[in-house]
Amino acid sequence: MTGTAGEHTPFPAEVHLTGLGITLREWHDTDVHAMAHLFDDPQVDRWTPLRAPFDEAAARAYLDQARQRRADDQRMQLAITTDGAAPLGEILLFRTGTVGEAELAYAIGAAHRRQGLASRAVRLMISYAYDVLALTRLLLRIAEDNLASAAVARGCGFQLTDAAPLTRQGAREPLLTWRHTLRPSPRDAGRVAIKHVGHR
Repeated sequence: MTGTAGEHTPFPAEVHLTGLGITLREWHDTDVHAMAHLFDDPQVDRWTPLRAPFDEAAARAYLDQARQRRADDQRMQLAITTDGAAPLGEILLFRTGTVGEAELAYAIGAAHRRQGLASRAVRLMISYAYDVLALTRLLLRIAEDNLASAAVARGCGFQLTDAAPLTRQGAREPLLTWRHTLRPSPRDAGRVAIKHVGHR
């Protein structure tokens, strides 16, 4: 389902990506308990729109919303795993309204940080976004004090722009914009070999 760069390629109904020692997969109904455990966390509350306490009812509503937004072709939300089973976090890719452009976001459970999961998930999604979805530019929006996420952005080839800080509903602090642009060389773009399954 690879498209031409810059064209609008619809999000698949199901995505399963493997590479860099991780697997990104769809959330399942059986993940609600794990989702509540992962996201009921002070750092998730500080840096993402998900608010604590984040219990199973909140997780259920979040999952329902994610599925509706996928059906509306607005965003995809995938569980980050190392074995295709137990979720350790989440990565999101959502449209910005500009053709060829999307934004990434992620959250990693407290027990699974400092393992390079965020960087690997971002790199995997970069490859998928360019090579399968035919996107040409990706953004990360990161609060100035979120040094860990800034390090992930820098390590994955994003560059801090001079765009004015963005105030967004759900964000506790203004967000700086980091940009990653498709380049002629896959190596320069930081893309990696992936195995993917996607169908509508």
